Amino acid sequence: MHTINLGLIGYGEVGRIFCAGLKAQVASVQAWDIKLTADLAAAVAAPLRERAGQDGVVLCESPAALCARSDLIMSAVTASHTVEVAREAARHIRAGSIFLDLNSASPGAKREAAGLIEGAGGVYVEAGVMTSVPPYGIRVPMLLGGAHAQSLAQTLCALGMDAKPVCAELGVASAIKMCRSVMIKGLEALVIESYTTARAYGVEDHVLPTLQETFPSIDWSEQGAYFYHRVVQHGRRRAEEMREVANTVHEAGFEPVMAGATASKQDWVASLAAEGLFDGLDKNSAWQTYADRLIAHCPKKT
Repeated sequence: MHTINLGLIGYGEVGRIFCAGLKAQVASVQAWDIKLTADLAAAVAAPLRERAGQDGVVLCESPAALCARSDLIMSAVTASHTVEVAREAARHIRAGSIFLDLNSASPGAKREAAGLIEGAGGVYVEAGVMTSVPPYGIRVPMLLGGAHAQSLAQTLCALGMDAKPVCAELGVASAIKMCRSVMIKGLEALVIESYTTARAYGVEDHVLPTLQETFPSIDWSEQGAYFYHRVVQHGRRRAEEMREVANTVHEAGFEPVMAGATASKQDWVASLAAEGLFDGLDKNSAWQTYADRLIAHCPKKT
């Protein structure tokens, strides 16, 4: 066991996985989430407290309490809150404590967050988490950037994680992650639009075989079902990430046409999911079932 006191800001899906996976490797694990704030309904916080109790994780009542107990802080919140969380942590972080930013934010946002943490005496390291966390757990591949990326990567790997330093310059690891997301999240949006439209016209049995012929290594039916499920389940978070991707493209001097369209598509599906359109469907549901719900909701125009 390592003598690290680990703090997670954000006790959502990713935060819970990291807390549970690292608990046996470190001296202590504590977490804080905005859902624990007093002005939110107790019913919102109840599931978090129940899960923390099951996992043996201490839930702190404030970011200040978490920072006081932690020498390695991981930020795992939605992309739009990246800088805001860093600003709050900077008010309380102890000198020399490490702040690992796991969030899917643009290089500019990461550099702004770094300035806040380092200005308060903390050590900032950015991470680009390169794929979905649940299938990998704490072994999810991540790229680290910053002056202390090399040393932190060694520490994280010793804890059983898969961390690779890529550059001492901040923003590079995030740029890699964001550019990948243009493709991956964009492909999700394209599949949903293409497959649903094909099904509405009754031509899916003609379209998918052509994709299979062009890209034979991909099972397009199975991959399609996975994409529908992931967007329905996490579309809101993906849309936030894609807005950060759009910022990344804009920071490079280009118009983020594709990233912006992907964010809109992900947000649209997420909104329908929140309304209950896909209730009863899960990861084992066929893509056609998801598409049929969308088709019924959006009658074909004549």
